[in-house]
Amino acid sequence: MSAPAWPLWWALRRELWENRSVYLAPLVVAGLFLIGFFVGLVRLPERMRAAEALAPMQRQEAIDQPYVIVAMALMAIALLVSVFYSLDALYGERRDRSILFWKSMPVSDLTTVLAKASVPILVIPLVTFAVTMAATFLMLLLSGVVLAAGGLGFATPWTDVPFLETAGIHFVHLVGFHGIGYAPLYGWLLLVSAWAKRAPFLWATLPPLAIGALERLALGTSHFGRLVQARLLGGPMSDNPAGGMTMEMFAPDPWRVLVDPGLWIGVAIGAAFLFAAVRLRRSRGPI
Repeated sequence: MSAPAWPLWWALRRELWENRSVYLAPLVVAGLFLIGFFVGLVRLPERMRAAEALAPMQRQEAIDQPYVIVAMALMAIALLVSVFYSLDALYGERRDRSILFWKSMPVSDLTTVLAKASVPILVIPLVTFAVTMAATFLMLLLSGVVLAAGGLGFATPWTDVPFLETAGIHFVHLVGFHGIGYAPLYGWLLLVSAWAKRAPFLWATLPPLAIGALERLALGTSHFGRLVQARLLGGPMSDNPAGGMTMEMFAPDPWRVLVDPGLWIGVAIGAAFLFAAVRLRRSRGPI
């Protein structure tokens, strides 16, 4: 690792040491779902035999459903952790006055803000990906053992839910959509965190709501609201051409993701928010 990267590396390690919910929250959620999945294994052979009588799409949905539910739960908890982390990242150090200590260290405001931004944009998606795939592997392994004991074959779940293909799908979705694709959201939250003197959650939500309401009242349109909705809930990475609750709902075309102009416009907006957060951190003192 090059010398200029060391301060960023240690600043990022500090963030992980101080915010253990980054990895503890997905681990707890995955553990709870694995317990429920383990209890439900007693009926797995019966469900698999019933699925064989369904149409191909319905059969795939019935098989994929437990894995999709676990993935969606982990994505939801990752989003919650990312949002609350971003809102508190720069506000919390001013509130508890630890900013006085960290500003005395030979670490620039740019390095500090980049380290904090890396947590929701890269670290949390990667941690969620690792936990999701570990849970998927255990679920497939347990399913294979139970189905083999029931005479249906150990390889059956591995064929229906290909592990490597599933890993690729989740990696692109988590890192591309929930990480880089949400860069403007996390940049905005970090900017508010650096600026607000109190109630950062309100300051983060009221301006977008006010802009949407003013546009609706003045022009009778909802372009801003649809833009925000498309950035957070839609876009090319959430299309599900096959329909139903299957792994296909997480399967974007990686090339289509990379050439999507909305992705890079969002990254540019997020970078602008982070630049403003760096400038604010230089001037903001403890609350």
